[in-house]
Amino acid sequence: MSRNTSTPHLARMALAGARLGIDRVDDAMIALLAARRGLVAALGPLKRVVHLPLRDQQREEQVHERARRLAGRLRVPVASADNLIGALISDACVQQAAAPSASGPARARLGHERGDRGRPSLLKLLPPPRYWRKPLALLPSAVFDMAAERILSKALGDSLRPDWLAPIEQRRLGIEITDLGLTCVLELRDGRLCRVHGPAEAVVRGTATDLLLLTSRLEDADTLFFQRRLMLTGDVELGLTVRNLLDRLPWETLRLGVRIVLHRGARALRAARTAHHATA
Repeated sequence: MSRNTSTPHLARMALAGARLGIDRVDDAMIALLAARRGLVAALGPLKRVVHLPLRDQQREEQVHERARRLAGRLRVPVASADNLIGALISDACVQQAAAPSASGPARARLGHERGDRGRPSLLKLLPPPRYWRKPLALLPSAVFDMAAERILSKALGDSLRPDWLAPIEQRRLGIEITDLGLTCVLELRDGRLCRVHGPAEAVVRGTATDLLLLTSRLEDADTLFFQRRLMLTGDVELGLTVRNLLDRLPWETLRLGVRIVLHRGARALRAARTAHHATA
C-alpha cells in the first residue's frame, strides 16, 4: 500500500479513536454529574436546618476561584472553566429548589409561573412587549441609552470590586431587546458605563421579558442561554466575562424598592407571555 493511500486510512482510524476517547470522557463527565447531584441532594435539607439561603454568593465565588486556579495549571481557558462551573451551580440551585421539601423563597420562585397561570383572563389584557415597539420608537433613542447607562452603572459601581471590572474596561457591549426593537452600546470607563456610538464587540440579544427575568434573578443566565432565549454574538469571551460579573452581582445591594419593581415586573411579563401562548 502506497503512502498516499495509507495516510487517509490512518487518519480515519485516528479520528475514530479520538472520537471514541471523547465519548468515554463524556460518559465519565455524566457519571460525575450524577455523583455531584447526589451530594447536592443532601444539601437542601441541611441548609434548611441551619437556615441558610438557597444561594451562597461567597461559596459560589470560592468554587469559581478554585476552578480558575486548576484551569490555569492545566492550561484550560478560564472562560471555559467559568462557563462549566456556572452551569453546574445553576443545575444544583434548580435541583435544590425543586426538591419536594423545598419551601420559602426557593419554592415561591419556582411557583411563580404555576401561580400566575391561575389568572390568565386578566393577564391576557396586558399586551406583549412587541406591541409597545411602535410607541417606543417615537421616543429619542438617548432616553433608553441613558436609562440603561444609569441603572447598570449604579449596580456595578456599588456592588462589584474594581479589579473584577478591569477585564471589561474600555470594552463595548451591546444590548438588543428584540421584541422592542431597542439597541444600545455601552462602554466601561473608569468604573462607569457610558453609552457610545459605533459597533459593539459583543452583543446580548433577548426579549424584554427574558432580559428582565435575568435582571431580577428569577431565571439564571445559564438556563436562558442554554434554551436559546438569550443569544450572544461577537466576542464570546467578553460576553462570558460580563455574564460572570452579573452572577457575582450581590442582589441584596440593590435598593429594596428596585428589587420589588424588578421582581413584580418580571413576574407579570412572564405570566402574561404564558397566558398569551395558552390562548394562541
